[in-house]
Amino acid sequence: MIFIGPVSSIFDFLTFFIMLRIFNAGAVLFHTGWFVESLATQTLVLFSIRTAGNPLHSRPSLPLTLTTLLIVLVGFVLPYTPLAGPLGFTPLPALYFLFLAGMIMSYLLLVELVKRRLMRRYA
Repeated sequence: MIFIGPVSSIFDFLTFFIMLRIFNAGAVLFHTGWFVESLATQTLVLFSIRTAGNPLHSRPSLPLTLTTLLIVLVGFVLPYTPLAGPLGFTPLPALYFLFLAGMIMSYLLLVELVKRRLMRRYA
């Protein structure tokens, strides 16, 4: 928490900046973009923190993989469903998903680097 938590905060601030400056997001688009990015990164990070080793060499269980990917998929789809209005969501621009892919990959890579450094130091 002490080391990986700040990594999450860095990506929150980066998301805020990009949503406001690049996408000129109003409140609803900002809310939607931050929800989708945060849900994806905070769910997919499970694959990294669940093992002390390389997550690409330590396969997660099928139930963990399926439920994690399902949660992320639901988050991606929610802004395009009838639930979008009641949740305060709006459809995201196509360019957003390019940004999102970069954010997810960058976040997971940085978390993995921090985790490996911690494991070398404390394990």
